[in-house]
Amino acid sequence: MALNPRMADWQGKTAWLVGASTGIGRATASALHAAGARVVVSARSRDALDAFVAAHPGSDAIALDVTDREAMRDAAARIAGVHGGIDLAMFCAGTYAAMRATDFDLDVALRHVRVNYDGALHLLDAVLPQLLAQGRSGRGGHLSLVSSVAGYRGLPQSLAYGPTKAALINLAETLYLDLAPLRLGVSVINPGFVETPLTAGNAFRMPALITPEEAARQILRGWRRGEFEIHFPKRFTGWLKALRLLPYPPYFAIVRRSTGL
Repeated sequence: MALNPRMADWQGKTAWLVGASTGIGRATASALHAAGARVVVSARSRDALDAFVAAHPGSDAIALDVTDREAMRDAAARIAGVHGGIDLAMFCAGTYAAMRATDFDLDVALRHVRVNYDGALHLLDAVLPQLLAQGRSGRGGHLSLVSSVAGYRGLPQSLAYGPTKAALINLAETLYLDLAPLRLGVSVINPGFVETPLTAGNAFRMPALITPEEAARQILRGWRRGEFEIHFPKRFTGWLKALRLLPYPPYFAIVRRSTGL
């Protein structure tokens, strides 16, 4: 069942991807460009953004830090001014460091909050006025947040990362309730393990690991189908979804046995 307006035709549509210098964000930006969208990419790395623009003629780049609310506002205003609106705003910025309670680091934990969650709020602050105006005019628009299956339930080594992703899932659900009646789309993207700079430091075997390009294909397919939650690869995320239904005693036991932690 489609919960959002289906997005299949990207010709002439404006897509702003925040956190698109590497990984899922960059691959999705590239796929949207190939589909005919006017792509604007943002991240901190000017060199990475310039490389993207050089490889994707007609695209644009705005370097910024998602923790800077004024920079986010200025970028959204610039994009809307140049292109007349924003058809897709995608938040794919993130930071990750493995952490357990036995090695708690407050500064690292708060950095996760500032980037992974506060950054998403800064995007909302920047684009919601534009999207609401587009909803009233009939143009519509879509807001997409990249969370993670790590936000489903508590997992070992996810003390800093997991709670921020759980917050994004809840945020997307609440946004959907508010924005769907205005014909504005909202989606939450919950990937499993994807081969990115964030996962490169993992010392454990990552089941069902996929490439960023495969992740991008899954994301565009989810938008095309009008899905609210886009999760992949199903052979892995389906198992984790089943675990969400378990009471705590068997859940904790299965996680400990599966991870050895």
